[in-house]
Amino acid sequence: MTAGDRGVRDGRMSKPGLDRVILRPVRAHHAFEACVEQLALAIRLGIYPPGSTLPPERDLAELLAVSRTTLREAMTALRSAGVVQTRRGRGGGTLVLDSVPVDEKHSGATALAGRQDDLRDSLDFRAIVEPGAAALAALRCGRDDVRADDRRALEAALEAVENAPDEAIHRRADSILHLTIARLSGSARLITAVTDAQDDLHTLLQAIPVLPRNIRHSTSQHRSIVAAILSGNEKQANRVMHQHCSDTAALLRGLLG
Repeated sequence: MTAGDRGVRDGRMSKPGLDRVILRPVRAHHAFEACVEQLALAIRLGIYPPGSTLPPERDLAELLAVSRTTLREAMTALRSAGVVQTRRGRGGGTLVLDSVPVDEKHSGATALAGRQDDLRDSLDFRAIVEPGAAALAALRCGRDDVRADDRRALEAALEAVENAPDEAIHRRADSILHLTIARLSGSARLITAVTDAQDDLHTLLQAIPVLPRNIRHSTSQHRSIVAAILSGNEKQANRVMHQHCSDTAALLRGLLG
């Protein structure tokens, strides 16, 4: 039984299966740093949301293809950073904290310092890979290559975005929706590309205020994208996702310069 399967059974993970495509085997000579990076990314994007318990060490070590010693060192770093907290004894485990502390000097727009060109490029990159992922997901749905439970996972991800009670939860739910679409594409390379794009997007969105009108527009586009994917309409999925990415990029460029 894998970490994702076990998460379905005991409810510790709210997004079963996504961790198996986000967490990838790391290179031995950068194992510690890569473990910290991937786990922090999974937490930041909501794969392991605040209040959830991380899978056991053995499962995470298997997903990342590292020794349990290396994994424990990575967990120590995350605890020191205030990202997780470990509870001992019965009913214990490693808990994702409700809020991840961020040093004030790295918050908001100042987090973009020195990265403007790279982040602008990431928006162009996103406008290529995410429409492609949506189109491929629609193609696979049209061919009945997508299981019923994966279709339900996409519908649930859309519902989570629409019903998010606050800004932080909405942004995580939004990332989960896009990662779920990438997962339905069935392409490991697209999953990796969308994960990278969503990580950069998260950084950019943190630097601007939440705009209710934009949220409503984005939600409408999300519905159209999901409908096109589930109906197997490859061209429509590609078109609406491209418009969605372009609109977000225009908003960010306008507010951030």
